[in-house]
Amino acid sequence: MIVTVTPNPALDITYDLPALHPYTSHRVAAVHEQAGGKGVNVARVLHALGHRTSVVLPLGGPTGAAVRADLDRAGIACLGIPLAAGASTRRTVAVVDAVDATMLNEPGPELSAEHWTALCAGVRSLLPSARVLVLSGSLPPGLPPGAYADLVRLAHDQGVPVVLDADGPALTEALEAGPTVVKPNAVELRRATGIADPLDAARALARAGARTVVASLGADGLLAVTPDGSWRARLPAEVVVRGNPTGAGDAAVAALAVALVERTPWPQALAHAVALSAAAVRAPYAGRFDRQAYRSHLPVVRIIPVTPSSRSAPSASPSPASAPSG
Repeated sequence: MIVTVTPNPALDITYDLPALHPYTSHRVAAVHEQAGGKGVNVARVLHALGHRTSVVLPLGGPTGAAVRADLDRAGIACLGIPLAAGASTRRTVAVVDAVDATMLNEPGPELSAEHWTALCAGVRSLLPSARVLVLSGSLPPGLPPGAYADLVRLAHDQGVPVVLDADGPALTEALEAGPTVVKPNAVELRRATGIADPLDAARALARAGARTVVASLGADGLLAVTPDGSWRARLPAEVVVRGNPTGAGDAAVAALAVALVERTPWPQALAHAVALSAAAVRAPYAGRFDRQAYRSHLPVVRIIPVTPSSRSAPSASPSPASAPSG
C-alpha cells in the first residue's frame, strides 16, 4: 500500500471557459468538483494505475463531507482526521481556458497541535502495511514549518521510504530528517536554495539531506540527482503538448512512488514519471491522465546522463523503457 498525506486538502472546483479576460464577466462552459489537494491527486493516479492506496487528511464542515463523499465514490480509502467544530476544509478554484489554468487557493483552516498529533497517529497506524509514504502540498495555518520532518522520521523508524513534494520552509525544514525523494518544481527549487542553475540547486538540496532530488522543469522534463547518478529526462519537443498543467507534478510523484515500491532503476523510473506527467497534462482535471498518451509517450522519453562536463540536455536517442503496468 502507498499512503499519501495531504495536510491541507481541498474541494477542487474547475471552471472551463473559452478564454479568461480580467475585469469582466464570464459565462462558464462547464463546472466540475472533486476531492483535491496534492496528496489526493497522487492517490487518484495511483488508484487508476491499480495500486492500493490510502489518503490521510484533516476534514471538516460541509466541504470536508463533500471531499470524503467523492473519495468514497472513487473507491479510494480515506483516513479522515476531524477538524475542530466550525472549521471547514478549504476550496480551490481553477479557471481553465484554451491557454492555461488560473488558480485561486483558499488558505485552509488552522490545524492545532492536537489535530496534528492525531494525524501523525493516523499515519503511524498505517505505516506497518505501507510500502511508501507520500507527503504532498502546503502546510495549513497553525503548523510549524518542520511538521513534515515529524512524518519523515516516523516513516524511517518503520523502514518506509518517503516522497516529499512541498515548497518553502515545509521543504527545507524537512531535509535534515532525510526524505528519500524530494520533488520540487523549478520555482520551488530556486526558492529553496537561492541558486539559479537547476543542477547546482538540486545538488544543494541533496547535500542538505535529501537522498534523491527529482526536479520538474516544465517542458524541459525532469532533472534527477540520485546516489546512483544524475539524469535529465524529457519528451522530444514535437511530442510536448499544451494542456491543463494542474496535477502534472502530482502524476510524476505517483510514478516515483511506484518506482520505489517496485525498486525500478532511476532512468526507467524517470521515463515513467515524464510520460505520466505529460499524459496528465492532456486530462481535464488533476489526478487524471490520458492512458493512451502515457503508453505512447513512454518509449520516446529521452534519458540523458548528466556529468560535470554535460550540464545541458543535448539531443539523444530514446532510452528503452518497459510498458506501464496497470
